[in-house]
Amino acid sequence: NGKSARRCECSSANSGEQESVRCDTQAQLMERGCKKEEIISPANNVTIIKEDPLSVSFDNQEPVQMSPQKINLKLRPGLPTTFRISFRRVEGYPVDLYYLMDLSNSMKDDLENVKELGRDLFAALKKITEHAQIGFGAFVDKTVLPYTNTNKEKLQRPCDESDQYCQAAFGYRHVLSMTAKENEFKKKVADQFISGNLDSPEGSLDAMMQAAVCGNKIGWRNSSTRLIVLTTDAGFHMAGDGKLAGILEPNDQQCHMENNLYTKSNEMDYPSVGQLATELEKNNIQPIFAVTKNVEDVYKELSKMIPKSEVGVLSSDSKNVVQLIETAYNSLSSKVTVTHDNLPDNVRVVYTPICKYAGPAGDKNGVCDNVHISFDVTVTADSCMEDTFFTIRPLGIKDTLTVTLSTKCECQCKDPNDKMHQLCTNRGSIVCGICSCMESFIGQNCECSIGNKDEQSLRASCQRNNGTECEGRGDCVCGRCQCHSTNQGGRYRGDFCECDDEHCENYQNKLCGGNGKCDCGTCKCNAGYEGSACQCKASREGCLTKGNTVCNGRGRCICNRCDCKEGYQRPQCLICLGCPDPCQTKLDCIECLGFGSGPFGKICDTNCRNITYDMVDNFAISGKECHQKDSEGCWITFKLNQLVGEDNYEAEILKQRDCPEPPSVIPIIAGSIAGVAVIGIVLLMLIKMLIYMKDLKEFRKFENEKKKSKWAENTNYKNTTNIELELVWCY
Repeated sequence: NGKSARRCECSSANSGEQESVRCDTQAQLMERGCKKEEIISPANNVTIIKEDPLSVSFDNQEPVQMSPQKINLKLRPGLPTTFRISFRRVEGYPVDLYYLMDLSNSMKDDLENVKELGRDLFAALKKITEHAQIGFGAFVDKTVLPYTNTNKEKLQRPCDESDQYCQAAFGYRHVLSMTAKENEFKKKVADQFISGNLDSPEGSLDAMMQAAVCGNKIGWRNSSTRLIVLTTDAGFHMAGDGKLAGILEPNDQQCHMENNLYTKSNEMDYPSVGQLATELEKNNIQPIFAVTKNVEDVYKELSKMIPKSEVGVLSSDSKNVVQLIETAYNSLSSKVTVTHDNLPDNVRVVYTPICKYAGPAGDKNGVCDNVHISFDVTVTADSCMEDTFFTIRPLGIKDTLTVTLSTKCECQCKDPNDKMHQLCTNRGSIVCGICSCMESFIGQNCECSIGNKDEQSLRASCQRNNGTECEGRGDCVCGRCQCHSTNQGGRYRGDFCECDDEHCENYQNKLCGGNGKCDCGTCKCNAGYEGSACQCKASREGCLTKGNTVCNGRGRCICNRCDCKEGYQRPQCLICLGCPDPCQTKLDCIECLGFGSGPFGKICDTNCRNITYDMVDNFAISGKECHQKDSEGCWITFKLNQLVGEDNYEAEILKQRDCPEPPSVIPIIAGSIAGVAVIGIVLLMLIKMLIYMKDLKEFRKFENEKKKSKWAENTNYKNTTNIELELVWCY
């Protein structure tokens, strides 16, 4: 069937065309001879299972505010279907209002005023419905550092010393379950006193989460508009802030209330905004944030993330809270937002509001102001599926619509009963206009007998490089591709249907610029035109150099511009920025050509044929001057000028090389010998000096010893004389 709503299938077996063209628009199929009654185009089916009428007023029974309640869809994949749902808010529908108050020290004067508001609150709700109930709860913050002073005395009395009445620190306390009795509300609120904490943000999200999930303890009714009115003058803690107190366990979104106190306040982290929004939506609770001016912007941002919520500015002493609640309720009740739950994969839903003040159509929800309201709901299934479902519901309201969905992915064909049909060469039967061949026969009309060959090997011969069979553009019949027609009416061609003459490059919205023919994806240009899309007139004027060459022989002239080889630069491929330095690459040739030496000395004619040269005393040509050392250590000076082509040069080589004179051997040897002799003499003198110094030291030592001894005059004289004579003789 395809996914497009415009495409149908011809069930006739007389088309005589390949299978792919059997699926087309109805007009195209009829033009090719398919009868209208033979065209299969499955339509969507919408069946309403339950459609109770909308209620007008509340009469102590479950009212119907949305219709229908159950619907079955059987859809064709890709084909959207639209149905309408209606909504009417019941007059006198019950209202449950839970007043959740911040009892931190800064709300002292507000608490005194709230104690007197019971009568006004009930009076305001009586204007809306005769079936109104009010509950009351209070919150401060977690009773651990750094949120609350944990000194024992401060935990019991966290307020200022001047405050006569103060209650112990707490996180969240449920004070009063839903009641319709004004006196009971007034009495319970009158018993409340202020408390306190350290930091400015409060545990309001903790309190709202418990009020939402502890439905039995709060007393929410099954059929009612549920409101939480949060009054505070401070911001709020949220998920992650608990880490400051070492609280790492995430909020589990469960009820943990015993003796009307939140028992897990100091064990679980604050909930995230997403967690709170989910539970409020799940339990059909609509919050009203009654906050002071200083935190209005904070709660407006919070309201954007919580569907069906309102923000009102509270006066500094909360005297305007009743009026604020009335205004917020009217705003909430005049606007209906429809959304869905459990939407299956590959299913799209778009809501189009039908009302006086309609919001834009959306794929997540639809919004209408000022009811009575209708919505057009458009559902599209993008793939095949069986008996799945999702629900549609208005936010804050209990009513739901259950949508059961399945798809039509099989064609319902009326096939002939012949097991061997003549159109299938009596070798198969007709199934939706296509031959289903008996064993050992294949082909569009079962005309091919595969004999001893298996079908897989025949089909493999229709695959190029083990790719797709016939490139997906034809049918494999008896091991050969029978190519399909193209969308423009031509045909694919080639052994594997790899070619077509319709998908070449366009220029100015014309195939091959209108100046050539498309041949297997490549433009073959008419005479006088060139370019990948035949977009240019053949001309070489812009590519000619002063020497009348084309791109200096280093590129091709395409569309009157040089397409240079790698490295060479436009406009005329004259300069090569990335090429090696020719002074170095041509040095061996210059040495062998000019002086018959170097690595190419014996094969110079073979390796250096692309260089013409002259031996000169002075340079006459322009070009790059080079100064390089050759294989013999001499410096060669030459000039190179690149000619037409990549590796053609003319060169001028100076006749005289700069070769350094060889060193004189005799002076080097004589100098070496003289140096060795001088070093030897100096060493001998140093040794002699060291010996003399040592003996002189010994002599002086002896002199000192002699002076200390007493000798006989003759003996001493004689001995001394002898010793002195001996010493003189030694020296």
